[in-house]
Amino acid sequence: MRAITNEKRELIIKHKNNGKTNKNIAEWLDISEREVSKIWELYQKQGSIENKYKNCGRKNPDVDNKMDNIIKKIHEQPDITLQEIIDVFNLEISQSALCRRLIKKKLTFKKRLSILQSKTEKMSKKSEKNLMNNRKH
Repeated sequence: MRAITNEKRELIIKHKNNGKTNKNIAEWLDISEREVSKIWELYQKQGSIENKYKNCGRKNPDVDNKMDNIIKKIHEQPDITLQEIIDVFNLEISQSALCRRLIKKKLTFKKRLSILQSKTEKMSKKSEKNLMNNRKH
């Protein structure tokens, strides 16, 4: 599905304000009634016709510019989480997108904050084996 241009969005708002139905507008502009409805709802809610996904799929250049500093921070603080990286560098990126970029750089990181394990809770055999293998290396 292709994105609806701002020109079409403006036409939708204009014709909705003039009392046209979603069906009439959709047929005239050759788009779905649902798209007309969504654009109208967005306009009523936000007072704007801007596409909220206008940068979808594009890399955030701010992250690329800060990647050297992010890598340095990870080496200084190896237990830093993805969310902490995003907060420290004030990035506009999702955790999953940051994760993919760090994996491409062959970096490891913690996915979430550590939760202290109960001293009375037994460790699974698999966890115990992994812990022992990690100590050997």
